[in-house]
Amino acid sequence: MKRLYRSETNKKIAGLCGGLGEYMDVDPTIVRLVAIILCFVTGIFPFLIGYLIAWLIVPEAPRMINEK
Repeated sequence: MKRLYRSETNKKIAGLCGGLGEYMDVDPTIVRLVAIILCFVTGIFPFLIGYLIAWLIVPEAPRMINEK
């Protein structure tokens, strides 16, 4: 089962758009552009509240530790 995580490698602010891009197999830049459009369509404040809630709820990607 695929899980949604915040990206550790492909992030600008919190890694949410990078994580969504990895989850949906889409370029994260497209996800960021859609997020910016949604921000202006819905209003900046409601979008920011939703982004902050998602930042708190979506876990970070687990770190891979190379053990020998």
